[in-house]
Amino acid sequence: MKIENIDIEAAVENARNLIREDRQLSASSKSMFELLILIITLLANRLGLNSRNSSKPPSSDPNRKKEPRNRTDKKPGGQNDHVGTTLKRVDKPDKIEVIKVDQGQLPPGVYKQVGFDKRQVFDINISRVVTEYRAEILEDKEGNRFTASFPAGVTKAVQYGNGIKAHSVYMSQFQMIPYNWIQDHFADQFHIPVCEGSIFNFNKEAYELLAGFESRVKAELIASDHAHADETGINMGGKGHWLHSVSNALWTCFYPHEKRGMEAMIAMGILADFNGVLCHDHWKPYFTNNQGENDIRMTKVQQKISGCFRSMEGARMFCRVRSYLSTCSKHGVKASQALEMLFNGKLPDFPLIAGLKKI
Repeated sequence: MKIENIDIEAAVENARNLIREDRQLSASSKSMFELLILIITLLANRLGLNSRNSSKPPSSDPNRKKEPRNRTDKKPGGQNDHVGTTLKRVDKPDKIEVIKVDQGQLPPGVYKQVGFDKRQVFDINISRVVTEYRAEILEDKEGNRFTASFPAGVTKAVQYGNGIKAHSVYMSQFQMIPYNWIQDHFADQFHIPVCEGSIFNFNKEAYELLAGFESRVKAELIASDHAHADETGINMGGKGHWLHSVSNALWTCFYPHEKRGMEAMIAMGILADFNGVLCHDHWKPYFTNNQGENDIRMTKVQQKISGCFRSMEGARMFCRVRSYLSTCSKHGVKASQALEMLFNGKLPDFPLIAGLKKI
């Protein structure tokens, strides 16, 4: 390696030879010089790193030559066939404020109202909603009391509603926001205290509510004529594990396991009974991938944000909920809507394939 026409490797080797041949140096002095040479070598090697021999980005390369972009006949900016997104006027606004003309500023005369010039401002209203259920108590002449029944699910004096649960799982499992940030969000925006244990319990409740869905998605994938498979490494409590994915254009199933090969595939409960065409990345244990890689991509984002899963239980919850949200997206159902339906005891109306019963 050369830096400014200086051959670093040759200079280091020459210094080592001189130290080795000098008999007047003590053992401690030689050790000190060897340590200095090692440090110099490490620093010099760092100077030689670039985007081609390390993880450094291309933008950090010295004297980087920028390749010219291919010129086209298209003008900069949005193209004519580009589908944009913009605000559109609504027919029924939530709030109407009428602005009266200050007639004191007008010339003398008689005026009549002929209409309005309208402008709409879109905004949000973040607020806490506390509903108090008051069950009526009746008493007859003998002193017997009769109390009205509370709605299903209202079992405690104070409890979280389904909206909070759905919103928490949305941020945790879909947006993959860390628990302590979700705590801050609820405290700052809604003035609602939510501990990490409650956030975990919301995720666990969603996981349990989706047991039937997981059976359904496995059955759908087994019965399909083709599927995509992929896997990626995950960190679980400092140990390496694997997250497996089997999917197609309508259904997605994620599954965590300690192993990468056949044992994990059998435990997942799909590929062992699958008789269709399997698309994969040619890793040997798969039977015969863009769909599979696209579906599993967000799990890598989770690893970058959170670093690792704390336990197998947490990984299983993530996989089942993400399987549900990915499948809902493929059927045109937004994640927030899908979670609201889930906590209200419903699932999207997924189309049935022949031979399967609705869950």
